[in-house]
Amino acid sequence: MKAVSIREHGGPEVLEWTEAEDPTPAAGEVVVDVAASALNRADVMQRMGLYPLRPDWSPYPGLEVSGRVAAVGEGVTGWGVGDEVCALLTGGGYAQKVAVPAGQLLTIPEGVGLVEAAGLPEVTATVWSNLVMTAGLKAGETLLVHGGLGGVGSMAIQVAKALGARVVTTVGGPEKVARARELGADVAIDHRAEDFTEHGPYDVILDVVGGDYLERNVRSLAADGRLVVIGLQNGPEGRLDLAEIVFKRASVHGTTLRTRSKEDKAEIVAQVQENVWPMIEGGTVKPLVDRTVPMADAAEGHRLMEAGGHLGKILLVNDESA
Repeated sequence: MKAVSIREHGGPEVLEWTEAEDPTPAAGEVVVDVAASALNRADVMQRMGLYPLRPDWSPYPGLEVSGRVAAVGEGVTGWGVGDEVCALLTGGGYAQKVAVPAGQLLTIPEGVGLVEAAGLPEVTATVWSNLVMTAGLKAGETLLVHGGLGGVGSMAIQVAKALGARVVTTVGGPEKVARARELGADVAIDHRAEDFTEHGPYDVILDVVGGDYLERNVRSLAADGRLVVIGLQNGPEGRLDLAEIVFKRASVHGTTLRTRSKEDKAEIVAQVQENVWPMIEGGTVKPLVDRTVPMADAAEGHRLMEAGGHLGKILLVNDESA
């Protein structure tokens, strides 16, 4: 098979479409013929050397795929060769084949194409695990989503609205304000021109930015508010006012999906299949795909992501399997 390797840490040009060893399924795993993968910010960080890998993780980037089951390992039930699936990965999605624990497989939602489904596992698992399983977002509460037109942000807006929450989001530029409202945001803020703290307080904040947003996030929380930090685009350091935390009875959570155990991921995936897939199949939540790029040209996909003009997911298509 072929896969996208990282020749050395650096810019998009270090990504190379190279020969790789075919995976074989261990007990409890399946091998998927990959139709498509999707770009995530963690892939860019991995390429740049800012996301250290564990020894048991694949050296190839890619945290989600769609495709067809090609082989089934010992002990796997409920899945068979030829089944169309999408999957949450720890890595290795930028490839023609990938081995994945069976507990991290999902069906393709009705009405969603095989390639399009590649952009669903990571964002839906991230959004559901953080908004519902960690923050306990409820109907009638107010959610602030930073980066509302990225992959995670656009999904978070839709899922939160489906749950009955009021949603406020930040976006970069006036042209994106209208798009965020079309997705369902009750309030969309151009962060370049307006301070999001003026629209609080917020019961839950989902933050992909980190850094100097920490102080303003906490200041914007309502009593018993919950801040969930899942990204560090502005860096890993910020000022935390403990008095704000104490007197508001607030909580700050830092989470990441990739480092969770297989058991935890299987539980998240099961909840996504049960709760989010009906939202997608009913049309309440829609995948947002910006464009597709050939997997062999993953470097171009990374350039597009870093340029920041995309709305939703950028997909990498393996033409042979798709």
